[in-house]
Amino acid sequence: MTTDDLPQARRMRRPTWRDPRLGVGIVLVAGSVALGAWAVRDAAATVEVYAAGDALTPGDAVTVEELTVREVRLGDDEDLYHLAADPLPEDAVAIRTIGAGELVPRTAVGGSEAVSVQPIVVSLGLAVPTDLGPGTVVDLWLAPAQATTGAASTESTREPELLAPTLVVAEVMEDDSVLAGTQGTSVELLVPRDEVSAVLAALSSEGQLVAVPTIDAGGADVPEPDET
Repeated sequence: MTTDDLPQARRMRRPTWRDPRLGVGIVLVAGSVALGAWAVRDAAATVEVYAAGDALTPGDAVTVEELTVREVRLGDDEDLYHLAADPLPEDAVAIRTIGAGELVPRTAVGGSEAVSVQPIVVSLGLAVPTDLGPGTVVDLWLAPAQATTGAASTESTREPELLAPTLVVAEVMEDDSVLAGTQGTSVELLVPRDEVSAVLAALSSEGQLVAVPTIDAGGADVPEPDET
């Protein structure tokens, strides 16, 4: 057999623009690049949202002076919060406690008619927890006074009475009495209207009012956004 009888080797041909395989490859690469760019852009998308500078309690005015602006990723939850780009409602007040630094949910802001509590100042004497402050949720108890017989004193057999549960502290006021040489603390509590009479009656009765901090379960049911 001579070399002339051998089949000629096939040459590899370079793909041309008319080759459909090249077109499909270009489409796949372009799609992958576009999808990756969209994912990165979506992950980095942030919006400016209002947050409480200090704790806001029901009835406190909600204005730009009381708020700060934070840049966060909200995604599909953008409609749940007050965005800095949108104007706040006129004469808006907090209708529930908004903690310091907390993003401001739309459900936590409304008109004054939506506030169903009244502020009452209560003297707590010296029985004050160290972490008591604006926004703290407390149970208000009345501890009975000691019964006295002559010079001797015995403990009263009465049990402490729960006057009002889950009250919000609006303000804490220290009271220094130079003449008496003692120091006491008064707190402004936000009391529901149907519990006002019981609290007012306790103010004029004998005994010690005690505020016991409890867990605040009154927050809005909104998801926690991601911060940048």
